[in-house]
Amino acid sequence: MKIEPIACELHDYIEIACMYGYLVKLTLTEHRSLEGKAIDVVTEQDKREFLVIDNGERQKIELSEIVEMETRTPGAKFQSIRFK
Repeated sequence: MKIEPIACELHDYIEIACMYGYLVKLTLTEHRSLEGKAIDVVTEQDKREFLVIDNGERQKIELSEIVEMETRTPGAKFQSIRFK
């Protein structure tokens, strides 16, 4: 399976969300959505990248599954980023 990385400028927004601990709403493929605090980005041995969020428990979301990320934190540096 070939890993398709997301564009660098989109990756930057994820890093900003983690750096500032933004509360985010993620719209994912298959019309799923999650909300939580952006914590970190991790890369597994197979080179897949995941956003770690905390919404009472820590969850890993593969970056390739994110369709849109909206910030819920007042005064955030961005409001909404569309990935697909």
